[in-house]
Amino acid sequence: MNVGGPVIDVHLVLRDGDRVLLSRRAGAYGHGMWHAPSGKLEPDEALTRAVVREGYEETGVVVAEADLRLVHTVHHRQDDGVADRIGFFFEATRWQGDPVNREPDKCLALRWFPVDALPADLIPYPAAGLRGYLAGDFGVTLHGWP
Repeated sequence: MNVGGPVIDVHLVLRDGDRVLLSRRAGAYGHGMWHAPSGKLEPDEALTRAVVREGYEETGVVVAEADLRLVHTVHHRQDDGVADRIGFFFEATRWQGDPVNREPDKCLALRWFPVDALPADLIPYPAAGLRGYLAGDFGVTLHGWP
């Protein structure tokens, strides 16, 4: 049951030609698995501002809000009793700086992967958004719903 409404997540897709940047989780959820740099929307924060903030906090890259485009949305249902999540996936059309792991307590590694050879151990929820984006589907994926 989702009493308090869904958690809003933002995901940053950094793509360099045929490569996409992924981070390896260090936290309890998805430990050791890969996903796009991401985080939660804070109170009174715009979606694009959250993507810019999370991208900088996690990777050190500087992205202007005007250089973001929404490329996919995922409505994720986790487990019974856990809040649903809505994930907005934004691609940075350009950015400044080279990505570095700025949160080693939360991230084990950052690595570029070919878009046609993503790692098998992607966290399923963000994988749904990445795969939707890579397939050119800029719509919505329902993930984990019956």
